[in-house]
Amino acid sequence: MRKPRDFDAELQSLTDKAKALKAKKQGQLGELVIATGADALSIQQLAGALLEIVSADATRKEAWRKSGAAFFRGEGARARKGAGRDAGRASPGVAGAQPPSGETGAV
Repeated sequence: MRKPRDFDAELQSLTDKAKALKAKKQGQLGELVIATGADALSIQQLAGALLEIVSADATRKEAWRKSGAAFFRGEGARARKGAGRDAGRASPGVAGAQPPSGETGAV
């Protein structure tokens, strides 16, 4: 006869995994803010810039995606120049990002 499944233990395990993933994501987002130099902005400026980004049109989001991909490839200065043109219209504070401080972004 088969051993009955312990649904409570499985649910607890999934809950623990979800919490760990959420904590990892929060840590990575914090590292990204620091690596881009956005930690120099006030909380209000950063929140405003993020709200602008969320409501931006698809063309601008695609341009930001490309400059973000260049940033992660290590082409930070060139990526910031491109992002500065686009971000300058949406949120002037984001364009002043500094180069990464040597952090890899790994948790």
